[in-house]
Amino acid sequence: MTGRPPPATLARVAEWQNWAGNQRNDAVEVLVPRDEEELAAVVVAATEGGRRVKPIGAGHSFTAIGSPVDIQVSLDRISGIVRADATTGLVTVRGGTRLKVLNRALEALGLSMTNLGDIEEQSISGAISTGTHGTGARFGGLATQVRGLRLLLADGSVVSCSPAENPEIFDLARVGLGALGIIVEVTLQTEPLFALHAREGNGELAEVMASFEEHASGTDHFELYWFPHTTRVLTKHNTRRPLPETPLSPVGRVRGWFDDELLSNQALGATVGLGLRVPGLVRPLARFAASALSPREFTDISYRVFTSQRKVRFVESEYAVPRAAGMEVLGELQRAVEASSWNISFPVEVRVAAADDIPLSTGFERENVYIAIHTAPTSPWRADYFAAFERIATEAGGRPHWGKMHTLSASDLASRYPRLDDFITLRDKLDPTRTFTNPYLTQVLGS
Repeated sequence: MTGRPPPATLARVAEWQNWAGNQRNDAVEVLVPRDEEELAAVVVAATEGGRRVKPIGAGHSFTAIGSPVDIQVSLDRISGIVRADATTGLVTVRGGTRLKVLNRALEALGLSMTNLGDIEEQSISGAISTGTHGTGARFGGLATQVRGLRLLLADGSVVSCSPAENPEIFDLARVGLGALGIIVEVTLQTEPLFALHAREGNGELAEVMASFEEHASGTDHFELYWFPHTTRVLTKHNTRRPLPETPLSPVGRVRGWFDDELLSNQALGATVGLGLRVPGLVRPLARFAASALSPREFTDISYRVFTSQRKVRFVESEYAVPRAAGMEVLGELQRAVEASSWNISFPVEVRVAAADDIPLSTGFERENVYIAIHTAPTSPWRADYFAAFERIATEAGGRPHWGKMHTLSASDLASRYPRLDDFITLRDKLDPTRTFTNPYLTQVLGS
């Protein structure tokens, strides 16, 4: 396993930064192994040399969870479907597979992911490791769809785990933060290809908050977007429909360009840019944006409705708060924004998800409302806005998304994750040399 070094042509020293540009490392060694054997050689050499290795996919986390210390390995060549069983819906894919590639490959097989987040740029291993989720009161995060993992460990060995094989590892590794090993393969439980009937509309924040439970429980996948400095919201009700019985009626090209490109990307980008230069314009522009999106209905393949393109760069913080406290937290956030001098250009996203049994999942043993706030990376009020939101959310017992901005430490998180010590014990066993650590993991797991 240690005999074949990585090809020299695939090694380079480069600056690393994440998608948002708020996390950087000036000079890291970048390697792009062609296969699992080359990846193992990289990891073994690093472990023996006392160096740190961090795999990276899209770099779409806003925290430094993916930030490399010494060596960054891209898994882009370790990608694609290994095997698929359309009868059982079990699909095994390599860890570097991007969700946008996986979604289209599954469609060709007549299969769908049960639920998705709102972007599809991430690698499957990064998405499950950070606890990526979508929305839907009956549906958990992406990691709840995992049925098996193959982990490359710091000594170059590979361990397979599932509910039947090494279940103690599987239990904890489904949301593993990249701290236990590198996911080289993941087996997912998919389902027959389905469509979503999407109904999008405008509403008043107070009215939607008062009827939130009705919306969340009465719709397969519900979410809302509140526009700060206004009382207006955009609501999305997505209802599952079987295929091929359901006729598709996707958004027309012109309407799709107007809503999803012009308003959601170009106009938002212009608003953010103007707001940074002339802060006084943010509030009237927010009122305009809240009124510009008109209601629409359409039906399309599920992943095309779940996901959308995000071309405007932002930094995000998101907390999962107990479902019963969700609207109270949103109301407190609204009051904090109204009482401040901040100028917030981005809407606040609110989703809901089911409880699960994954120890480091934000959904561990409780239903949650997820509230996410965003600003431009260079926003002068970002620190105060994020700090106020964190205070409000943590007072309600909030758990931060592992890939989104927060300041909580291992001691803060211990009360929110009853099995955090079990995870740390497993980490001591699987990565005693801390080959896969970085400063963020030291922050949230301790040294």
